[in-house]
Amino acid sequence: MVTLNTQSLTTPIGIIRLFEFALTLITFSLVASEGHSGVSFWAWCMFTWCFCCFVTLLIIILEFTSLNTKVPISWDDFTTAFAMLSTLMQLAASVIYPTFFACSSCSIRIAATVTSCVCLSLYAAEVGLARAKPGEISGFLSTVPGLLKVLEVFVACIIFISLNSGFYSRFPGLQWCVAVYSICFIVALLIIILTICRLLARIPFPLDKCLTGYNVLAVLMYLTAVVIWPVYSFQNNPRPTFCNHCYWDSLVVVSCMTCINLIVYIVDTVYSVRLVFFVPAA
Repeated sequence: MVTLNTQSLTTPIGIIRLFEFALTLITFSLVASEGHSGVSFWAWCMFTWCFCCFVTLLIIILEFTSLNTKVPISWDDFTTAFAMLSTLMQLAASVIYPTFFACSSCSIRIAATVTSCVCLSLYAAEVGLARAKPGEISGFLSTVPGLLKVLEVFVACIIFISLNSGFYSRFPGLQWCVAVYSICFIVALLIIILTICRLLARIPFPLDKCLTGYNVLAVLMYLTAVVIWPVYSFQNNPRPTFCNHCYWDSLVVVSCMTCINLIVYIVDTVYSVRLVFFVPAA
């Protein structure tokens, strides 16, 4: 029997989610009314608003019907990870869409940009509220290492939508960089999924030390990508004279995101090493 939980819609987070759903739906509708584009950045923005709208509605329905208590996952980890990921996705969409597609006379696109920015602030507020619960034990994805894992996955997504297969497929060095992005993305995503599904505790080996070793390996792999990607991408390859958001700009985006993810992995490694090897004495 389904029990309706009307209180879930009257809490601060519940009210925020209602606005998130409404505004993501409005943003998606505004951009869709302007027509379709085959550019990967447009597809990313549309996916962001559609994904956030659908999952937010799903969360609202499950909590309103109390079915979230019957779902065999860590609900707090799931909602926190989703809010964090949505914040990052909305941030990217709020920057990418006006940069590539808006203009001073495009009133509908400007309106879509404004609503996207409001969505960004709402998801960021939800992340703040989800982490500000005194007296409660947060799930892994509510901690700094957990949020760093979400950030690693997000930055990798930005890298993937900026890649040009026709360019990197010509150079083995760039193919190695793509392999680095893919391997680290898959492992970080797997950790998030296992955490949400409460399966990490069932792994029959010291997971904390394995994750620390993986983080060190990921830092070393990203260090190679930070060096190799710019060398192969920009050596004897100056920016074209008539380049308005051309492939060369995408190479710069990948270079910057690689550096950012390297920093994130370094911070993640420092946290892991401190937690595993420098546990304060009781």
